[in-house]
Amino acid sequence: MCALVLALMAHATGMAAPADDAAAESAELRLDRTSDGLFLSTHLPFVLPDLAEDALYKGIPMFFVAEAQVFRHRWYWTDKQVAQATRYLRLSYQPLTRRWRLNTSTAPFSNSGLGVVLGQNFDDYNDALSAIQRIARWRVADATAIETSAVHTVDLRFRLDMSQLPRPFQIGAVGQSGWNVLVSRSQRLMPEPAK
Repeated sequence: MCALVLALMAHATGMAAPADDAAAESAELRLDRTSDGLFLSTHLPFVLPDLAEDALYKGIPMFFVAEAQVFRHRWYWTDKQVAQATRYLRLSYQPLTRRWRLNTSTAPFSNSGLGVVLGQNFDDYNDALSAIQRIARWRVADATAIETSAVHTVDLRFRLDMSQLPRPFQIGAVGQSGWNVLVSRSQRLMPEPAK
C-alpha cells in the first residue's frame, strides 16, 4: 500500500515539475535603462494547468500577479530594495459571446468593480494567454532610484493569485499541484560605463 502511494506521488510530482522548471528556465529578462526609468520586457512561457483552464471555460475568472523588485548591491550588508512594481491581470471568458477578456491594473481587483484598468478582448484562448505571457516595457523603477555606478538586481515573480478565486476553489486547490503557476527570474543590471 505504501509503495503504491509513493509511486503515485512520484508520478504526480514527476509530471508537474518539468513544465514548471522549463518555464522558469526559459523566461529571459530584458532591462532597458532610460532617462524615464528602468523598463522590463520578457516572455513567460508557462502553461495554464488543466484545472484552471476548465474553470475559465465555465466562466470563472483567473487572476495573475506579476511582481518586480529592484535591489541595489551592497558589499557590506544585504542588498537594499530600491524599487518595487506590481501588475495585476484578470482573464475571463464569456460563454455567451465566446470572447476572452484580459484586464490589467496596477491595483488589486476588488468586488466593488474593476477600477481603472486596461481591457483587451480576444476571440481565441491562445491569443489571450499569449498576451498574459508577454510583458513589454513595464516600468519597474524611476530613474532616480537607479544609481548609474552601482550593480542592481531585478527579481521578477509571476504567479496565479489563488486568493482571488471563489472560496470553493481556494479550499479545493490547497495542496494540489494542478493549480500551480509560478515563474520567477532574476537579471543583473551592471553599472553604466564611465565617460
